[in-house]
Amino acid sequence: MMERMGPLLGDDDAEPDASRLSPLDRAQDLIYDAWEAPTRKKAVALARQALEICPDCADAYNLLGEESARDPTEACKLFRKGLQAAERALGPRPFAEDVGHFWGLLETRPYMRARANLAQVLWALDARDEAIAHLQEMLVLNPNDNQGNRYLLAAWLLDAGRTEDLRALLAQYEDDGFAGWEYTTALLAFRDQGDTDESRQRLVRALRSNPHVPAYLTGRKKVGPLPDGYSPGQDSEARVMARDYRRGWQETPGALDWLERVAADLGS
Repeated sequence: MMERMGPLLGDDDAEPDASRLSPLDRAQDLIYDAWEAPTRKKAVALARQALEICPDCADAYNLLGEESARDPTEACKLFRKGLQAAERALGPRPFAEDVGHFWGLLETRPYMRARANLAQVLWALDARDEAIAHLQEMLVLNPNDNQGNRYLLAAWLLDAGRTEDLRALLAQYEDDGFAGWEYTTALLAFRDQGDTDESRQRLVRALRSNPHVPAYLTGRKKVGPLPDGYSPGQDSEARVMARDYRRGWQETPGALDWLERVAADLGS
């Protein structure tokens, strides 16, 4: 369940009079109801009702982009409107005073959701540079990255061949325990050096962090529907990692053969 925004309750914990809420607060309350609605139709209806109350309700556009858009182009328009609505609702103050803490503030979360949604649909529409720029700027606004945008950004930078940006991202989160970090570091070493002692050592480290990954990267196993969550070192993590990072391995000549050879030598 998403955490509700709005005015703080009084000492008696009584619900505030709805007539005293701002239009944005009333619209946002409808979105909380929409997120828990029993049907997609009901959720969409509540989102449209929220926009009638307040056109600056970014999460209404987020929901419509996810649930009612007929194609990525329409979704893109809705997410752009959501981002614009969030910017209007926030005003300039958070962008001057709260950079670095955006997810820690409830009022900025609709903005962050809209921007992440927009980035993903832009990537699907092959607007790669714009998609990447959104995620990079979001990591400036919220370097703690509660949304996990760094994982998708790393995969995109890998696909786009933006190696220096990718190295900087990996260094920024060098203590991250996600298998994608270890495998991507190994792949970059292979791209630079080929099959050397150093690149092999990096790949062995990746294989030990999660031995399930090669089967999915090589296509011996199908990724299938993704799990709701994953555990480090487990099959669930390998499937999540392979979905986003597989193309970078496939498009690197010799990388998958190298992966299989080293995995076989290690007994993975």
